[in-house]
Amino acid sequence: MSPKISKQTVFIPLDKSPEDNGGKIQMKRKITLLNAVSLIVGSIIGSGIFVSPGGVLQYVGSGGMALLIWAICGILCTIGALCFSELGTMLPSSGGEYTYILHAFGDLPAFLTIWVNVLIIRPGAQAVVSLAFAEYSLALAFPDCKPPKLAVIFLAAIALSKLIALMTE
Repeated sequence: MSPKISKQTVFIPLDKSPEDNGGKIQMKRKITLLNAVSLIVGSIIGSGIFVSPGGVLQYVGSGGMALLIWAICGILCTIGALCFSELGTMLPSSGGEYTYILHAFGDLPAFLTIWVNVLIIRPGAQAVVSLAFAEYSLALAFPDCKPPKLAVIFLAAIALSKLIALMTE
């Protein structure tokens, strides 16, 4: 018995047909090198690499020391990524950090983690990315001075609005 297909049906690549898998639909576990690199660059490196070097250099005073600090932080990020990938192989269910915290600490910490992620961390990160984009974009229009703060905020708000519009299509 095949299901009726409407125009709104979304096709998901399956490991097996639903009949062969006891009626359970699963997504195909596949990630390409480009997907993996994009995920790592977007999640770990993010926009911080464009925003924070000036502050690091200002506080340490020398370029060599700033590079050493960046290298140490890169090693720590690599260790964190390896730990996260180990958790992914041990707990292969979907949900990422929510699933890991749910298994380790229970319902309430997992719920609070995802709640804080959705309401505070992710929107805050998008705001920082939008502000960095606006600051660097307007620096091209104002090469001899800092761009006006109101213009930076306005361009960041437009960029964030466009991002939200793209994500809700």
